[in-house]
Amino acid sequence: MNKTQNWKKNAVFFLGGQTLSLFGSSLVQYAMMWRLTLDTQSGFVMTGYIIAGFLPAFVLSPFAGVWADRYDRKKIIAIADAFIAVVSIITAVLLSFNFSEVFLFFTAAALRSLGNAVHQPAVGAFLPRIVPKEQLTRVNGINGTLQSALMLVSPIAAGSLLAVLPMNYIFLIDALTALLAISVLIFCVHEQKKEDTSVQEDDTQPDTASSAPPASGGFLSDFKGGLSYIKNHRYLLSFFAYNAVLLILVSPAAFLTPLQTARSYGSEVWRLTSIEIVFSVGMMIGGGVIAAWGGFKNRMKTILSANTVMAFCTFALGLSPFLSRILDLDNSVLFGITNLLPFIIYLFFMGIFGIALPLMNTPATVMLQEHIEDAYLGRVFSIYGMLAQSLMPLSMLIFGPLADAVSIELILVITGAVMLTAAVITPLNKRLMEAGEPV
Repeated sequence: MNKTQNWKKNAVFFLGGQTLSLFGSSLVQYAMMWRLTLDTQSGFVMTGYIIAGFLPAFVLSPFAGVWADRYDRKKIIAIADAFIAVVSIITAVLLSFNFSEVFLFFTAAALRSLGNAVHQPAVGAFLPRIVPKEQLTRVNGINGTLQSALMLVSPIAAGSLLAVLPMNYIFLIDALTALLAISVLIFCVHEQKKEDTSVQEDDTQPDTASSAPPASGGFLSDFKGGLSYIKNHRYLLSFFAYNAVLLILVSPAAFLTPLQTARSYGSEVWRLTSIEIVFSVGMMIGGGVIAAWGGFKNRMKTILSANTVMAFCTFALGLSPFLSRILDLDNSVLFGITNLLPFIIYLFFMGIFGIALPLMNTPATVMLQEHIEDAYLGRVFSIYGMLAQSLMPLSMLIFGPLADAVSIELILVITGAVMLTAAVITPLNKRLMEAGEPV
């Protein structure tokens, strides 16, 4: 009983502290993005800001994975949070001396990206150290719900603070939340002693006589060891390939729907805001569902079910303007607002999409946490994070210009159909489906 109370207390303090830190980071990210948008109104500047926040993390991720396997993960999380806090404090001080906001925000975004790159794989690899494996789905689901709630609250809070506080004060709020999170982590979260970090023998184990050695040599050998581990566990290659395809196919629904809304339903700000709110609420509901339910026993069945729902929603988002015309709803007026009913139908599918996303992401994370040996978990999570951080922005280099050449509706219909095809053919990979079984 005492052991149960210990892991629950550790999980509550850890998730609470990290949520507090993430809230401060979200405030700064939204505030910087909106300030640059309002002050410059430049697409070139916004593109530079996105690259500054993405590229450093992508470059550092392989190093971060090795560090998470080689050193104390709790200390790495604390150091990463402290680094971001120092960046926020320095930025706040420089802002008070009227330094160029564009240059400072680019630099701050790049440095914060480095801190996040170190932080994320360490968190993913640390959680199984304090939570029993049979509770990982529940805890990751709760964590997903908290993050979805932040997506809903942070933009509102950032906008409100920008209206009443100078920008440098918002950076100081971020530094304060990071320092509080570090204090909670150091003094309130106690790592349980691991009795056995090995994984049971099954078909998800290496296909060669031995797997790569744990982190012990130089950085290059350690990184190669992580790649060898993935290569020798072939279900990981299939898992990463499946996720890579899905990330590319999800990109139009994630990035092009605001533009589709403006073109098909109206360019009012409330319509764009409502998309974000409905999607965030959907993710909160989905996180709560997976935390309470836990999903199917086979993690891959849960992932593929969510994949199927997301495919149908993507397809429906593409067809919804045509459906409105067929039903003669295009010029309908409800409560004095034109096209409100068709837009409500559109929002419905956005909300269902949001619900399905945690039902895919949470079991995927748990699969890695359950099956990967502790000595390799940081490196595997860093490569998993590299895929997530890079493929969606890079795929927009194709889908973005394509949206100016063909209709967004056509793009969504095609990606939805391909996504559904992926959900249908993936069960043919027996090795990957067997890896979905909990250890």
